[in-house]
Amino acid sequence: MKLSVSWRASAAAAVATATLLTSGSMAGAVSTADVEAAAAPDIPVTNVKAHLTQLQSIATANGGNRAHGRPGYKASLNYVKAKLDAAGYTTTIQQFTSSGRTGYNLIADWPGGDANQVVMAGSHLDSVSSGPGINDNGSGSAAVLETALAVARAGYQPTKHLRFAWWGAEELGLVGSRYYVNNLSAANRAKISGYLNFDMIGSPNPGYFVYDDDPAIEKTFKDYYAGLGVPTEIETEGDGRSDHAPFKSAGVPVGGLFTGASRTKTAAQVAKWGGTSGQSFDRCYHSSCDTTSNINDTALDRNSDAVAYAVWELSE
Repeated sequence: MKLSVSWRASAAAAVATATLLTSGSMAGAVSTADVEAAAAPDIPVTNVKAHLTQLQSIATANGGNRAHGRPGYKASLNYVKAKLDAAGYTTTIQQFTSSGRTGYNLIADWPGGDANQVVMAGSHLDSVSSGPGINDNGSGSAAVLETALAVARAGYQPTKHLRFAWWGAEELGLVGSRYYVNNLSAANRAKISGYLNFDMIGSPNPGYFVYDDDPAIEKTFKDYYAGLGVPTEIETEGDGRSDHAPFKSAGVPVGGLFTGASRTKTAAQVAKWGGTSGQSFDRCYHSSCDTTSNINDTALDRNSDAVAYAVWELSE
């Protein structure tokens, strides 16, 4: 689903038109061109899927997985880092040890913005050892990467500072993200005005779940989906089980999106979203079949656009 103008832009343009009609002049009105320039761009799902294809190729070439401490993980990190470096990001690799193996987080800062107000978007880049992890969590990693690249393409200069992150060893218990949070000073933790987490956002039998942790972030995602006419539900299956948890424990406002894992989709949810009742949201969760064929393109497209929408909304 390609949106030429985001829901936010459409709404703002309508306000501008109403101002023009009531005032009889353009004074005080916002032009459609200005609105579109300020709006989050559409994220091409073909670009997101191209990243997934690369992650699949990396897994295939490295024993079928991209797990912590394995060659496939480091190759995945190198792929993401090269894209960010070429786009003008300042990238940092943070190293840690878990289960006797070296792990890595990748942090990317977009130059500019108020360093005392940091908006972060992140995802875990590792898979389990039993499969390539394309939905879990290539989907979130690819959407965050493409959003970061869209920031660079747009030359976006928000009021707040933008930071993107790809975490290692999430599958071993949120190890990478916890290491990052624990190694921040109290002052630097306080500078993070919000952390957005994206873990499994292209499930093949998808639901549309929104984290209910921080009200402002939750409303941002709900507003986006309301603009599409797509109902959402509060995310409960993965509550506390992904990389937002260490941030939340440290007092950072958090939010995010999820399309479901091993839980079964109900008939009521099928009535809302389509799909198959009585079947898991992702039958290939933590399995070898979590490949590029295990992705729902519509869910991936909608959620990738939602990532960008939230990044723009919360950082401007």
